[in-house]
Amino acid sequence: MSLALITLIMSLALVFLGVGLAVLRLILGPTMPDRVVALDKMTVSIVAFCGLAAIWSGDVAFLDVALVLALVGFLATVALARFAERAVIRRQQAEEAKND
Repeated sequence: MSLALITLIMSLALVFLGVGLAVLRLILGPTMPDRVVALDKMTVSIVAFCGLAAIWSGDVAFLDVALVLALVGFLATVALARFAERAVIRRQQAEEAKND
């Protein structure tokens, strides 16, 4: 086997290992921030896979997919962070109302 093929196989194995571990954290994560970080890690790993596929095939269409996926992943992370922040604020307001 050529060195380029071995490098590609090892790179793909690392990407899939990263996605697999992130899925495990997504399922088992005890808190919402754990799940958000796992989802973000999955997105980054899939973007890396799209970059590897673009390099391996020589087709720039994979880069378009990677760019769109990176933007969607960023927006999803920001939205989930805002949702988590609002949940904390609501919990604090409920505690204050309970104490009053």
